[in-house]
Parts: sequence; C-alpha cells; structure tokens
Amino acid sequence: METLTAVDMLAALGHESRLAIFRLLVEAGPAGLHASAIGEQLGIPNATLSFHLSHLSRVGLIRGERESRFIRYSAAYETMDALITFLTRNCCQGQACLPLSASCTEEGCCLPPPVALK
Repeated sequence: METLTAVDMLAALGHESRLAIFRLLVEAGPAGLHASAIGEQLGIPNATLSFHLSHLSRVGLIRGERESRFIRYSAAYETMDALITFLTRNCCQGQACLPLSASCTEEGCCLPPPVALK
C-alpha cells in the first residue's frame, strides 16, 4: 500500500460519522447493510449519509452493491487488512506480527491486549 493511499483512508476514518459508519459495517459482516438501515441506526440524515458513504467508497474502505432501488454497503475487509498491515509492517523489530484476528498465543507475539475505546 502506498503511503498516500493510507493517508487518504486514515483521513476518511478521522471523521466521527465516517468512523461510526465503517465500524457498523464491519460489525454487520460481509452481508452489509442498506443505506437506510445505516442512517436509521446512526441517526444520520440521508444527504449527509450519502456524502459520507461516497467518501468511504472513494477511498476503498467500503463497497456498495445495487439491489433493485437500494444500495447495500459492506466493509472492504481486504482493504482494512491491507491498511492494518501497512500500519504494522515494521513493528516487532521487523518480525511480522500475527494478524489482529489471530489469537495471540505464539511466543514472541508483540500485540498488546486490546484496549477498550470510550
């Protein structure tokens, strides 16, 4: 991943509403959610939601698939993994860390225990 691509993705996630949308879609899993469900769950007006969904799509963090009159959005997990890999590429003195989704049971794993965000 190029540095500027990572910067664009991180900048997109740097907005409270876009971060909430992305986290909701990650939680929803591969099936994703219709735009209307996202707006209802997060209390974001349609016009504002459309702007944020477009921004997240443009940087590649989510994708939309048309279903009749509706668009179903889902997280682009491979892009999320690529961003995490980019951010942790040089951790552990050059030794690759386990994926975040892996259990941290192997000796030498440098990942600290997860910290709850408020």
